[in-house]
Amino acid sequence: MPQDTCANPLLLEWVKEWWETARERNSKGVTTYKHAYDSLKACPVTFEHPSSLQQLKGFGPKLCERLTEQLREHCEANGLPMPPYPRGKKRAAKSKPGEDDGEEEPEPPAKKARKPKPYVPAYRSGAYALVLALSDDGHDGMTKAELIAEAQPHCDASFSAPTDPTKFYTAWNSMKTLEQKEFVYARGRPLRRYYLTDEGLEVANRIRETLDSRAGAGSAKPSTTAAAGPSASRAGRAPALPAASSRPTTASPVVVLDDEDDVIPPRTTKTKTEFANVVADGTVVPEGSDLPTFAPIRLAPGSFTVELVLDVREVRAKTDRDYMQAELTKRGIKTTVRALELGDALWVARCKQPGWLARLGAEGDEVVLDWVVERKRLDDLVSSLKDGRFHEQKFRLRRSGVKNVVYLVEEISMDAVHFQKYEEAVQSAMASMQVVNGYFLKRTEKMDDTIRYLASMTRMLKQVYEGKQLNVIPTRTLTAKNYLPLMKHLRETQPSVGHYISYAAFSSLASKSDNMALRDLFLKMLMCSKGVTGEKAIEIQKVWKTPNALIRAFEQCGSGDEGKRRKISLVETRLGHLVGRKKISRAVGQKLAEVWGEV
Repeated sequence: MPQDTCANPLLLEWVKEWWETARERNSKGVTTYKHAYDSLKACPVTFEHPSSLQQLKGFGPKLCERLTEQLREHCEANGLPMPPYPRGKKRAAKSKPGEDDGEEEPEPPAKKARKPKPYVPAYRSGAYALVLALSDDGHDGMTKAELIAEAQPHCDASFSAPTDPTKFYTAWNSMKTLEQKEFVYARGRPLRRYYLTDEGLEVANRIRETLDSRAGAGSAKPSTTAAAGPSASRAGRAPALPAASSRPTTASPVVVLDDEDDVIPPRTTKTKTEFANVVADGTVVPEGSDLPTFAPIRLAPGSFTVELVLDVREVRAKTDRDYMQAELTKRGIKTTVRALELGDALWVARCKQPGWLARLGAEGDEVVLDWVVERKRLDDLVSSLKDGRFHEQKFRLRRSGVKNVVYLVEEISMDAVHFQKYEEAVQSAMASMQVVNGYFLKRTEKMDDTIRYLASMTRMLKQVYEGKQLNVIPTRTLTAKNYLPLMKHLRETQPSVGHYISYAAFSSLASKSDNMALRDLFLKMLMCSKGVTGEKAIEIQKVWKTPNALIRAFEQCGSGDEGKRRKISLVETRLGHLVGRKKISRAVGQKLAEVWGEV
């Protein structure tokens, strides 16, 4: 049936117009409009009001309401009366006296639906970044590659790599939402170009108005909130401060990422193996004995820059090893990457004048500041609790002498059934590291939040340290035995003055295998037994100073059934006076007897 002979030509014309627009925009609504057009074109019945079209295939309440609004505008523009709503059923209630009970009354017009709030994408989300990027391109459209390059600076998540390595979704998946809402449409084959619709341009304008109003009201910069990431337990957010632009020099084999992602060849002044012998082993320092005196090396404000050092094993995935460094570089953070002896990230003060520290009694050009980060994904934290690495790492962090330890836990999604078995142990471990060890616990949801936190911390530490003098302890003063007593004494007697050591000295002291006293080795051996925490191992070592002493104590228990019973109860009986976390249970005593007493 030709369109001019259709029973409802005006309504058909509008439906056809919307169908063609949806087809040009490659919108998913094109199917709906096509069905409605075909149904209305084939219908021989003339409809007085658009709301009656709901009886036809393809017409729902929303489409009928849109046609009603279009018809109302048409009538107002041409001075025509608006057709009345269709007459409804007879009134069910009794009529008032004098009224005709058989008269049909028109149904009251349907209540106008509440106008939804204007759509504004979440701040720095994928949709937010895509809309902003498309609003700047004029009307030429952008390819996917061009759009990602323009949108990435406006988004906290990556458009190229999934936020969670176990998932496949990136920030680009927000494009599907924008197309469904008809804010963006794509044209072209095979190279698709993306354009903003009129509605999408309105969304972009609302975003810019919101940003302008924030700036005008003097509110905090949005980047401050974005950089801090999800809230941490007992933690505030580190403020986002201007990033440094100076390019670091290296004092050991490192890789530095600059703005062009170039690789700076490593210098060969020091190697990791040389650091092991920088600090002498020394002799044990009894409590209350005299500690060495020294004249500190003073680094004046402005003579150094604060920089972030990442462990080379901090990777997103085996196939994406440079993600963290690259993302930090995009945020203006110059990142040095090397194999760290302790922790996953720390901060150093790098001297601007090479060789300055060496001339005054310290190695290299870097001084370790009092901040270290131990990063754990939730699945790795569970594994470390199961195999005992968690307690060993906490023990090493405590003996490092670093004042501020940040334990960062990425709470990635895990299998609920599997995690339920260890949920209580994880919560207990998190509470323990804060209450017992005094560590700062930071909880994030994904690696992107971790990156924002590290960037924010770097800016904060630059502001704190670069404007004050640093006192560096000469390395010749230090030994593996006097380091901790000396640092404890300095912090108690000079709480307002910070004392630091060179990176080379720190690496030597923190080494897992070198400069390790028999006492330290014995403690690590004890902690390999299930149920023996660091606190319990220390109490056991106070009674039996060496592994040989513990073995001889078990041998003296004798043999046979009676000797076996004595061995099982040996540690529990000797340390039965301990309470709380140091208490040795019978199960722990039996485990130690099996390992050390050959029960």
